[in-house]
Amino acid sequence: MRNRTLDRHSARIMIVDRSEVAQSIIAHILQKEMQNVYIVTCGSAEEALEYIHREKFDLITTALLLPGLDGLDLCHEIRQSTQQQSTPVVIVSSDADSRLLREGFSAGVSDYFNKSLGYRALVEFIKEITQRQAGLVGRVLYVEDSLTTARVTYKLMQNHGFQVTHVTSAEQALNILKQDREKHNNETEYDVVFTDFFLKGAMSGGDLLHAIRTQLHCSRQELPVLVITVKNNESCQADIFHSGANDFIVKPTTDEVLISRLKSLLLIKQQYNVLQRYSRDMYQLATTDALTGVRNKEFLFHDGPEFLKKHANVCLMMVDIDKLEHINSSYGHIAGDHVLHMIGHYLNEYFSEKKSVIARFGGKKFTVLLSDCTKENAKDAADLLREKIMQLRPDDMEVTVSIGLAITSERKVSLNRLIMSADDALESAKQQGLNRVFTAKELS
Repeated sequence: MRNRTLDRHSARIMIVDRSEVAQSIIAHILQKEMQNVYIVTCGSAEEALEYIHREKFDLITTALLLPGLDGLDLCHEIRQSTQQQSTPVVIVSSDADSRLLREGFSAGVSDYFNKSLGYRALVEFIKEITQRQAGLVGRVLYVEDSLTTARVTYKLMQNHGFQVTHVTSAEQALNILKQDREKHNNETEYDVVFTDFFLKGAMSGGDLLHAIRTQLHCSRQELPVLVITVKNNESCQADIFHSGANDFIVKPTTDEVLISRLKSLLLIKQQYNVLQRYSRDMYQLATTDALTGVRNKEFLFHDGPEFLKKHANVCLMMVDIDKLEHINSSYGHIAGDHVLHMIGHYLNEYFSEKKSVIARFGGKKFTVLLSDCTKENAKDAADLLREKIMQLRPDDMEVTVSIGLAITSERKVSLNRLIMSADDALESAKQQGLNRVFTAKELS
């Protein structure tokens, strides 16, 4: 067994082959082709299993013929390990026949490589499958009323790294999805639904599909659905697709077809997740003030009204930096920008994101929408904030703020009205001598 230098962020690959020459050649090429790769080479399944119990790998390749346990036995043992259960396993062989393919897939083999193609081709295959298989496991909601069928299929999916929740009725599945979306802000943590089209009970698999698309409003990309059916005719196929399925398979099916269809739908789900994250990131970028790190006015007017609808007893603080013009003229605009930056980041850290909306209103003004405020505790909160900002002393400069405070106990008060009231209160605070809080009359 030979270990290459471990890098915390590198791919971790195990090569199992009875030939030390083959081990050495594959490891050498991998080391040149993949940066910071961590490689373990083993000459037998028993040797590999000792290592597997201690470490987690991203990919395992094994020859079919090994001394002692063979490659399929090794794969079966790997699938029994909680730590390695979802690790891709590639059988490297030059004589894999159809029977071997079936047995290997049942044992949890992820893929095969034809050894006769050569070592460099194997390294390219390893690089490709590492990228392709990365993250290619997910959560499956499995709906099947036959416990015998479910037991076998559940184990197969689990052996290939899927986290499976099994239910026996469409009603149970729909209830789980509804609860899941309520818990995760109208999103679901399930990646794929796999259901029999014909189920016992009031709801069929087709009814479940229809509910997913129309009641939960999940698109085919957001929640892919694979259907299994006993009927293989054009009419049944049309019903399946019209109900909202992404794909279907027909009983009896092979293990290879089922897992490949599930992984194909999982790719659709992962692409959807990437696009969603990208959209959120772009929205975050578009609605964040680059200098201060708080939200901008566009975000305030877009999300502020919804915040007022959700919360009663809301106060709005209009926070204005005193004498920023003097700082700019005396120390330069870079110093003034530093003050804005420091106060913006402090506001983000000081207030809870769930209970507040913080935005740069413009120039040297910030707004803070804060929930759960009474007239008394809002004034205390504003005074405490004013004192905390005095203690910041960016670049050892004395910086103070004046705060205009407007409070409402009613959800019907508009954001514009709240802003105008807080802005008027801010002007009163300035007129009274700066570095103070002035509270407007409570709005109702």
